[in-house]
Amino acid sequence: MACFLSIVIPAFNEVNRIRRSLDAVLRFLQTQPYRAEIIVVDDGSSDETATRVSEYISKFHEAGHELRVLTNKPNRGKGYSVKRGLTEATGEIVLFSDADFSSPITEAPKLIDPIAEGRVDVSFGSRALNRELIGVHQPLLRDFGGRVFNLFMKTITGLRFKDTQCGFKAFRRELALPVFKLQRIERFGFDPEVLYIAKKRGLRLLEVPVIWNDSEGSKVSYFRDSINMFIDLIRIRLSDLAGRYDAPKADVTIETQRSASSAASKR
Repeated sequence: MACFLSIVIPAFNEVNRIRRSLDAVLRFLQTQPYRAEIIVVDDGSSDETATRVSEYISKFHEAGHELRVLTNKPNRGKGYSVKRGLTEATGEIVLFSDADFSSPITEAPKLIDPIAEGRVDVSFGSRALNRELIGVHQPLLRDFGGRVFNLFMKTITGLRFKDTQCGFKAFRRELALPVFKLQRIERFGFDPEVLYIAKKRGLRLLEVPVIWNDSEGSKVSYFRDSINMFIDLIRIRLSDLAGRYDAPKADVTIETQRSASSAASKR
């Protein structure tokens, strides 16, 4: 059954944090007027992440919401997990968040409302637009690396955003499905790729300043993943030059999709 909001949470070995995150999501949803579904995509965890999530299914059901667990075997990466979750979602709007909710779920209306009001098609949290909203900062080396990555991202892709890597993004699902269908990067470099494709397809994008706190236990390996993410930026440009992001000829226009989606939300 379709719902207003789908929340996709990619998770890898999050047994120590997933309960706290699900509790926070449930508290938030109890203050909202709409029905939601939560999709946790367990990315081949070697711990009891999926079991812990399953223990919450009845609790969400009793509150009028749905909780599902999808499992990747083997591990496929955060990008693949988000893509899978969004593809299987039923909500008019799909929000994805890192499992640690470094941006608290209470910030979600900042992303959801502009889409629900028809002003944008994609909204995403940013740590760089207002750094006063950052409570617990990243280690200096990781923060410096993020700034360098953003500089390379702007130079290579032409995107002018200040922060593409914050794990807190929302999409109008019907317009996002063709974007994710063209996505090719499965790990941490998928964020700029998705935004690049969305912009290329004419979607309206909005970068939003959000509260954010660094959370211990990051799954990002600073040196290895930084190198891979830089390579992914090159892959984005090469994929575009090769025509891999071009919309199929039979694809309907964005305006047609947007109109249909808006009409459905008003019914």
